[in-house]
Amino acid sequence: MSKHKVETFNDELKVFHVHFHGPKDSPYQGGVWKVRVELPDEYPCKSPSIEFINKIYHPNIDDITGSVCLDVIDQAWSPMFDLVNVFEMFLPQLLLYPNELDPLNQEAAALMIHDLAAYELKVKEYCERYAKPSDIGIEPEKKPTDEEITGDENDENDTNDEQEAADKPDP
Repeated sequence: MSKHKVETFNDELKVFHVHFHGPKDSPYQGGVWKVRVELPDEYPCKSPSIEFINKIYHPNIDDITGSVCLDVIDQAWSPMFDLVNVFEMFLPQLLLYPNELDPLNQEAAALMIHDLAAYELKVKEYCERYAKPSDIGIEPEKKPTDEEITGDENDENDTNDEQEAADKPDP
């Protein structure tokens, strides 16, 4: 899980959060979610429970609790899977290929079936509204301003000018 930020809560490591980015070339692209993972005592024989903390619009994810449909996870789960599989294969595939026939979010499933363009637009609206990096506590990278860049260069030049003046003998 090297490319996913993980937040742990205790030494037991049974419950943790992972920052999950929406898959490229999908309406979820650009979205970032904090996903709660809980490992059962029977893990890896039993699948983890997965829940989106910030809102996501998807037929197989409960709109209120953020829980991922257990049937979807359990149908595909194997004890040979690890958590990397969950975040690099399972969740991206779930977002790319929703199962509208086994929904937790009836509204999303109906919209997807009857008006795919409107469904994708609503997914993008949710991403914009609920899945920005700041929504999960990620601070945007601060880029230096022109003044900071210019100021740094001037400070460096001032230091060089002062050094040159100090090296010259007094007249």
